[in-house]
Amino acid sequence: MHVMPSNLLRLDPESEVQRICEKLREDVHQGFRRRGAIVGLSGGVDSAVVLALCVNALGVERVLAVLMPERESSPDSVTLAQDWAGSLGVKMVVEDVTSALEGLRCYRRRDEAIRRVFPQFESGWKSKITLPGSLLDDDMLNIFTLTIVSPEGTEFEERVLSSDFYQIVAASNFKQRMRMTLLYYHAELRNFAVVGTAPKNEHDLGFFVKHGDGGVDIAPIQHLFKSQVYQLAAYLEVPEDIRSRTPTSDTYSAGSTQEEFFFRLPFSFLDLIWAGWEQGVPNDVIAEELELSPEQIQRVIDDIVRKKRTTEYLRASVISYPQFE
Repeated sequence: MHVMPSNLLRLDPESEVQRICEKLREDVHQGFRRRGAIVGLSGGVDSAVVLALCVNALGVERVLAVLMPERESSPDSVTLAQDWAGSLGVKMVVEDVTSALEGLRCYRRRDEAIRRVFPQFESGWKSKITLPGSLLDDDMLNIFTLTIVSPEGTEFEERVLSSDFYQIVAASNFKQRMRMTLLYYHAELRNFAVVGTAPKNEHDLGFFVKHGDGGVDIAPIQHLFKSQVYQLAAYLEVPEDIRSRTPTSDTYSAGSTQEEFFFRLPFSFLDLIWAGWEQGVPNDVIAEELELSPEQIQRVIDDIVRKKRTTEYLRASVISYPQFE
């Protein structure tokens, strides 16, 4: 008899919060010898949960929320973040990173590559990068498509070549790396630690920017599947407006969701399949619970393995050489 995947994901939120908070308090004060915690607050469920955990662990006076919008961010992100930080009584700082990104030529470098694909792309247009449709529907490889949207709402799509794709991503990654820089400015100013907000899905599959949102001191929810983060969010009374919001990277101006940009299926399916596979549950058992075919389950598992393998360098430690004799 195998444990059903849904049971593998079920948490006791009260004990999990207590366990995380005890470890977080120990790591901040004893491990890093810091006075408190800095959290980059995005308006999404992950950072909302981490902020609440830090408040529970350290006290509201030892936590700072840093909001870092830029000109292409969703206005809802700032509003939701401000409301949540305010309800917790957490001090917050808003740092608009647009001018810094302009100084780094983030938008110009990205748009230069977009125009090589779509010469008509100009100011006022929006763009996003996505992967093929759901893994449950087809077995297409992770080949990215560039979409541009005119001011009138007309969309144009084209598969993007490696050189153009690399430039678009490299330029866009300035956003996460600039935010990391600001988080460490505020952390060093106060002798605080930077607490990360990535769950297992993002860390293990490589949905983060090295030395960007991956540049943190402590990662308190990195062991949790996204589905489990939502369980903690409900227990911590994170507002429904945040919990029901579609997860997005908030990086591309046309509003790419995390599912269409990277994961290729809802977390409700991904997490159950992944948890079952990790615990050795046969594909046919997972398929029966999700009312899918074993072939669909294997397709998702293959994609997990592929993503883990191709993003290993993101999680790799710095390579140091021994002293040469």
